[in-house]
This record gives sequence, structure tokens and C-alpha cells, in this order.
Amino acid sequence: MEQRIGSSSQPLEGAGFDPAFIPGLTSPASGRTEDDGPEKEPEVAEAEEAEDAEDAAPEREETAETASSEPEEDDADGPVFEASDRRARIVADHRGVRLALDDQECEFRWDEIGAVETETARFGKRYTVTVHTPDRRWYPIEIEAPARSHFKEWDEELDAVLDAYFEEDAG
Repeated sequence: MEQRIGSSSQPLEGAGFDPAFIPGLTSPASGRTEDDGPEKEPEVAEAEEAEDAEDAAPEREETAETASSEPEEDDADGPVFEASDRRARIVADHRGVRLALDDQECEFRWDEIGAVETETARFGKRYTVTVHTPDRRWYPIEIEAPARSHFKEWDEELDAVLDAYFEEDAG
């Protein structure tokens, strides 16, 4: 009989153990090497950043003026689903689906979404919306409803948005 020594379980992978698992979640590693020398002192770096910000400030003002003169796409006439509680928020409209939990936010355009799934808790007032992407990732968010009667209303509103904007691939 053959017996192994040690653990037979495989190491876990995923965002819970490695934040770099999700692209864009962490900032890219700096290109600095040991040959580049020591880092700038913080006071010098802050002063240089302040000077750069002052140089870029006129450009920002110009872009703000041009942006405010252009009409925004948020004025589109169509169904909109919006639900929130004290911590979480979900908005689905012509631009896509936006999820927010505390100070973290993510946005999915309709072409980035593979499926949208809803689930209600058997007991309690939690309404879960999960956004699935084509690359086998999913992003759930739970909203606490004021009453269980909101579940049916929210399902109908979300279905109307999905029917209007979400296009499933025919193949």
C-alpha cells in the first residue's frame, strides 16, 4: 500500500489569496531596479508632484469646461434598475451594470457581461445580484430590501433592463 507524507490538497488560487489574480485590482509593479539607485526622498517627490499638478491644472480646467458643454449619455430614455441599502448599490441602465459596496465600485459594459443572475434568500430580506463575465468570473452583491415584497418589483425592473440592453450570443 502506498502512502503519501504531507498534505494532499492543492494550494488555493484566487482573489482571496492573491489580489493580483484580478487584473486591474492592484497597481502594476514599478519598473525600478536596484541599479536605478535609491528612491527619491518623500519630501522631494511630493514637491515635484505638486509642481506637476500645477502644470496640469490649466489642462484640467479646459477639459472640465468642454465636458460640461457636451451632452451626456445619461439622458437616454429607457428602463433603469436601481437598488441600494446602507452599504451596497446596484444600477443597471443603458451604459451597463454598476456595483458598489462601501467605497469599492466596479462597472461592466453590456459587452463585458456573460450573464446576470438574481437570487433571494429563503429567510430574511437579502436580494443577491451576480454579474458573470465570459472569462468565468462572477461578482455578487447583496442588497438588503426594506421588505420581502420588493423582490418581485426588483426582478421585474431588472428583467426590463436586461430585455432592453443585454444581447445574448446566438451561438
